[in-house]
Parts: sequence; C-alpha cells; structure tokens
Amino acid sequence: MPSYKAPVDDVMFVLRDVLNIERYNNLPGFADAPLDMIEAILGESAKLCEEVLAPINREGDLEGCKRHTDGSVTTPKSFKAAYDQYVEGGWNGLTTDPEYGGQGLPYTLGAVVNEFMSSANMAWSMYPGLTLGAVAALQTHASPEIKRTYLPRMIEGKWTGTMNLTEPHCGTDLGMLKTKAVPNGDGSYAITGTKIFISAGEHDLADNIVHLVLARIEGAPAGTKGISLFVAPKYLVNEDGSLGERNKVACGSIEHKMGIHGNSTCVMNYDGAKAWLVGEANRGLNAMFVMMNEARLGVGIQGLAQSEVAYQNALAYAKDRIQGRSLTGVKAADKPADPIIVHPDVRRNLMSIKAFNEAARALVLWTALKSDVAHRSDDAKARQSADDHMGLMTPVIKGVLTDMGFDNTVKAQQMFGGHGYIAEWGMEQFVRDARIAQIYEGANGIQALDLVGRKLGRDGGRAITAFFGEVGAFIKDHEADDGLKAYVTPLKAALGHLQQATMWFMQNALAKPDNAGAGSYDYMHLFGLVALGYMWALQAKVAQDKLKAGANGSTEHMNAKLMTASFFMQRMLPETGAHLARITSGADTVMGLPVEAF
Repeated sequence: MPSYKAPVDDVMFVLRDVLNIERYNNLPGFADAPLDMIEAILGESAKLCEEVLAPINREGDLEGCKRHTDGSVTTPKSFKAAYDQYVEGGWNGLTTDPEYGGQGLPYTLGAVVNEFMSSANMAWSMYPGLTLGAVAALQTHASPEIKRTYLPRMIEGKWTGTMNLTEPHCGTDLGMLKTKAVPNGDGSYAITGTKIFISAGEHDLADNIVHLVLARIEGAPAGTKGISLFVAPKYLVNEDGSLGERNKVACGSIEHKMGIHGNSTCVMNYDGAKAWLVGEANRGLNAMFVMMNEARLGVGIQGLAQSEVAYQNALAYAKDRIQGRSLTGVKAADKPADPIIVHPDVRRNLMSIKAFNEAARALVLWTALKSDVAHRSDDAKARQSADDHMGLMTPVIKGVLTDMGFDNTVKAQQMFGGHGYIAEWGMEQFVRDARIAQIYEGANGIQALDLVGRKLGRDGGRAITAFFGEVGAFIKDHEADDGLKAYVTPLKAALGHLQQATMWFMQNALAKPDNAGAGSYDYMHLFGLVALGYMWALQAKVAQDKLKAGANGSTEHMNAKLMTASFFMQRMLPETGAHLARITSGADTVMGLPVEAF
C-alpha cells in the first residue's frame, strides 16, 4: 500500500529562508503564527494526513460513494470518522475570519495544509476544500444576515459547501445557463434547473450542505450579464439556527468517473428550491469568481500534491527494487542486481519530478503570501501589487502545475514497470486522481486563453511588467556572482524567451486573433517554466549563502538543493526555447486544414 510523509522540512525551508515569512508579521494574523508555531501546526497537520487520511485513500477509491433510493449518498465508510476528527481539531477554521469562529491565521498556512491533505487523500480533501471556497464567496459578497446564518457552522465544519455552475448543455460558456430563479415575494427565490459535475453535492459527512448556485432571474438579460448567485441549503435554517425542513434540491445520480471515487460528484436537481440572493442581482459571476479563483489555486495545489505523493512512492520503490547492474560497475555486490535508482533513466524521471515539486511548492507559497497581502495589508499600493500577482499567476498555477503534476504521476508509475499498472501498488490511482485537475475549474486550455487574452493586457500590462521587473532585477543583482551563474544565466535566457513571446503577441495577435489562441497554451507553459526557474534561482541563492556560512548541520540538504536546481536549469528550463518557436510559428498550420479534411 502507498505511504505518505508530509514535506514539513521543505515547507519550512521555503517559508523561513527563501520567502522570509517573518517579514509579514505586520499583517493581521501573522504575529499570531511565529515560526515555531507554524512548524508545530504543520507537524500536527502532518500527523492527521499521514496517520488518518493517507491510510484510507485506497479503500475510499475502491469503495466509492453510493446513492440510495431516497436520493441520499453515503461516502466510503472510513470517511465520516476522519471528517469528524478533522472538525474536532478545528482545522476548517484555521485561516478563516475570527468574527465567525475562525482562527484568522495566514492563508499561506492553509495552502500548506491543503497540499498535505490533497497528497494524503485527494478525494476526501475536496469536501472541506470546497467548503472553504464557499466561505470565501459568502464572506466577500453575502449580506450580514446570510453570513450570520451560514458562516459559523461552515467554518466550524458542521456544514459543508458546494459550487453549482455547470449544466448539461454548458460548462465554460456560462452565458448559456438555463437554471432559473423566480421571486417568492418574501425576499427568497425558487430555483429550478439541473446542475452536473457537482463535487460533494450530496453526502453523509455534515449536517447540512450549503449550495452556491448560479441561476438567471426571470426577465434578466441574456448571456453572462443576467446571471445571479444564490445560496440554497440542503436543509432550510430556522430563525434560531436549527435545521428545518428539507429543501427541494436532490441528488439525481452520482457520476461514474475515472478517479477521485471517494468524492461524490453529483447531478443536482433543483425543483423550486428555496434560495437567497448573494450580492447584487445579475452580478453573480463576479461573486462566484471569488470561489472560482480560490478553487483554481486549490486545484493547482492538487497537481503538486499528487506529484509529491507519487514521487515519494516511486523513490522508495527505486531504492528497493533490484534489476540489472549499473553502467559504471556493480553497486550492490551482495545482491544479484543493483537497485534501479542507479540507472540514469530512472534518475532522470525522479529528478524531473523532484525538481518540479520543490519549485512548484515555492511558487504556491510565494503566491499564497501575495494573497495574504492582498486581503490583509493596510497599504493600498501593496494590496494592488499583490492582487495583480494573484490575477496573473492563478491561470499559470492551475494550468502548469496540474499538467506537469499529471505527467509526473505517469513518470512515477513508470518507475514500477508492470507493477505500476497493477492497482494494489496504488500508483495507477495517483494517475487517475491527478487527471481531473487538468479539467475542472476551467480546463487548462481555458486557463491559457485567460492568461493571454485577459491577464497580460489588464491595466496596461501592469502585472506582467512587474513580474519582468522582479525577475530581471534578481538577474541583474546576481549575474556577476560566479557561484550563481549556473542558475542566473539560464534564467536570463528563459526570461528573454518569455519577453519575446509577449512582444510577439502584442505585434501579431490583434490583427490575427487566432495567433493568440494557437500560442496561448505554449505561452502558459513558457511562463510557468520561467516562474519555476525563478523559484529555483531564489532557493539556490539561499542554499549557497547557507553553505558559505557553515550550513549549521544542513550541508547535505543545501547541496541537494543546488544539484536539483542545476538539473532544472540544464534539463527542464531549456524547453522555453521550444515553446517560443511554437508560439512564433503562428496559427497557419493550426487553423489551415479544412474541417472536412480531419
């Protein structure tokens, strides 16, 4: 059976030494989380993930969820006890608003816990993960009355939340949405329609499920301008906060899907369900985007998380499995063959995953800190800069981390040979679970179009200009340092490729929009490689500085950081050149073939 160990030490290295999280102690919540407390919290989270969630991941996959004749759904038998333990530990309120019962600690800390839980048990982790996204949307847009009614129980974890967007005939194009909302005359609405692919739509983990639903009020404008957001609970809530009668919303069926079997992905039928407007009428997408952006970052973390747990198990197998002899001579003379980790191609796969994981983790934490600044700083300029960063990086983190994360689960599976294809080893589950992350919360092709079509030009290119400025300043400050040239010189070349690609779009996309569409996916990955390369350059500088200062017992760790950074710079970052070549080839070969010739 697969195992998992939360990478607490690597997280602490990034937070303490690379990002210097103590610089943010002026922000609300940060002073309450000094480094020793952060490490203690992450240690306790690691125990929950390693000892409670990871051991039930495979049985959850095998058992799945079951819908009963009355429309109720039961999750895998071990999930409820694990969820109760999670709630009792107060984990759901870790980073949420103290006004409604949360602990108010940094969102960055929550991002780490999210990674650990997703690695340990991705299907299970989606139940609380979706709830926190719903909390964020209600916190930002709901009325005080709705907040008082729902947020305390959701933050406690006694109630969970969902996001209801997709319909059978429309996914990304929400302007085609048909679910309707009719005023009841008492301030509430009656919602009627069908939603599909609703993760955690019905289950037995919590007392109530709070659905956030996109619908069109009768008479509203067509398209996206006429969409509103509503809160429709599974059980109506009485004035005293107790649960009342069952609302007219039910699970019509559970989707039979490739992975994440332990999460109940439901068809939800609304038959005049009572609901209340969240935010302004016809402005529902604005409100839902709060939840969608939270979810997209969370999905990017899922890509990293599956890559990490797959890597850990592939590494353990590569050290134990003996096959063949090393090309440079026998390494295990007391055995009939050497462990497969001696072989260069095995090392290539393992190093590729390791180099991604450690850079992706730094990128996630860097961006999580920006989120904390955007939501907690009293400096308007700092908030704007952080918000710019979030907008720019969200599609990159969602798209690149899930694409590469899935690829890495396949690489890890490959390390097992035929055993990787056999279910009992668990590697094929990581592959199946990781696959959905490339699809939901906006398929990755949509993320690429969002990056190129919306994010690059927003506010006159302010966000991308700031990114170029920060990475360029690091390069300028350190390119004369002989010890860092191996990291700075490749980063400079890659940044140049990204700048060339950006300029090419500016010169060629307006006259021929298909150029942007044809090149957007390569641009997203080009951007992602540069961002990951920057994270490695930062880590390499810290590692070098620590070694110069004596390393204080971390010599082996710091040398490993430098070697992994070198691998990334030499073997992975040069792919930016191929992405640039594809981008600048334009759209002619992509769009030139007549439809009937396919």
